Amino acid sequence: MLARCSGAALVGLEARAVSVEVDIAPGLPGLQVVGLADAAVQESRQRVRAAIRNSGLRMPLTRVVVNLAPADLRKEGPAFDLPIALAVLAASGQLDPKLLEGIWCAGELGLGGELRPVRGAVALALAAREALATALVLPAANQQEAALVDALPLRPATHLREVIQWLQQPEQAPAVPTSPEQPETSSQPLEALGDLAAVRGQVHGRRALEIAAAGGHHLLLVGPPGSGKTLLARCLPGLLPALSQSERLELTQLYSVAGLLPPQGGLLQQRPFRSPHHSCSSAALVGGGSQPRPGELALAHRGVLFLDELAEFRRDVLNQLRQPLEQGEVWLSRARQRLRFPCSVNLVAATNPCACGWAGDPERSCSCGTALQQRYWSRLSGPLLDRIDLQVVMRRLEGSTLGAGYRHCSAPEASGAVRERVETARGRMLARNPAGVNNSQLTANALRSCGAVQPSALDLWQQAIDQRGLSARAAERVLRVGRTIADLDGADQVSSAAIAEALSYRSFDQRRQGL
Repeated sequence: MLARCSGAALVGLEARAVSVEVDIAPGLPGLQVVGLADAAVQESRQRVRAAIRNSGLRMPLTRVVVNLAPADLRKEGPAFDLPIALAVLAASGQLDPKLLEGIWCAGELGLGGELRPVRGAVALALAAREALATALVLPAANQQEAALVDALPLRPATHLREVIQWLQQPEQAPAVPTSPEQPETSSQPLEALGDLAAVRGQVHGRRALEIAAAGGHHLLLVGPPGSGKTLLARCLPGLLPALSQSERLELTQLYSVAGLLPPQGGLLQQRPFRSPHHSCSSAALVGGGSQPRPGELALAHRGVLFLDELAEFRRDVLNQLRQPLEQGEVWLSRARQRLRFPCSVNLVAATNPCACGWAGDPERSCSCGTALQQRYWSRLSGPLLDRIDLQVVMRRLEGSTLGAGYRHCSAPEASGAVRERVETARGRMLARNPAGVNNSQLTANALRSCGAVQPSALDLWQQAIDQRGLSARAAERVLRVGRTIADLDGADQVSSAAIAEALSYRSFDQRRQGL
């Protein structure tokens, strides 16, 4: 006898429909799974057998073949346990096969029949709604996550017996509404990151951080140990505007596929802040694997990617950031598939000026020497630095500056006041720029049409290109930063002062040592 049940396989950020076909025929007892299934799916044979038996049902003592179609699509993970179990029960006559028509299922089975949560519930719900599924059956722990997708009937359950009872008596099961009004969750409170009120001195760095937040520009902070580089970087999420509803759903779907959503479910409300260690591999940073998963770069989408000790990262790992940083997306190609992960991030990188950390300090001498400094900076390629709009040299704080924080002096400006200016500047960008993009994402044509650069500012810009030998990419980034500075100042046109300030943030176009 043949029975079918619908499930889904995760492919990147999307879920693709998979038909679970079960055939029972005479032969030696056994359960065989075919259809390009990975080890986790193959192990479902043991979980399905035990779950059916311990739920008071009967496992067929004959030959059972499970086919996951389409056969050329790789299937992974334990989410196929539930559809396999239901299709086996339908094929063995313990469940009417017509009850499974139009139903999508996903869930991991415990040996006792319990339903455990799976990753990618948001992507699964979106695919089920697009396929006009009559209902989506999934573990109760995934209910709030899947409920973010409206207009899709949900049937959460905690046990295999509950699923069968609902299929046989659907009128007795209470309706489960779906609504975007779900509990708000966040990966990390902003208070745990940082507030600009705690940053003493570093006026140049604070201003660069505000420009980065307003225009979506990448930022590099170079300074000796203890100069406040990490503290400044951790303040950036608190300066960014709140996520829109579509951005929240997109971010929640991304974290759902990665299996990193908080247990309580609901929409992610805060922009992510990811800070990978400098020893991470390229797969951990950019993403990868035999079945590609999002890396730290994609997990920082719509938020901040902080690379501390930038010069300690492997050169080949850093060079893989070049194209994704410019395009806002990363493509992972494999022999059978090519997947896209979004990565529109604010990159903040921090590094010491040399291996010992004291190059350029007026009081402490550097023990590295020119050769060691050059070797230290050689890990940062010119094309990578070219893509970083704001490059700021930070100095060691003096005792008077630190002592002012413990005296009865006025506190530095807090993040809330800066965020108001950032939101005002972004409002100007959204109203002026094509497609409402940030200034950092303006194309060359859009920059020429809506940049509104004064002739005197263009003269200064051209002079700087010739004197500093700026590349075309670096030169355009200076104009984008100048446009952001003008937006922060409430100016319609980019003045010479804005271009001059933008040029002051290109510290490494001519030399990378001897700070």
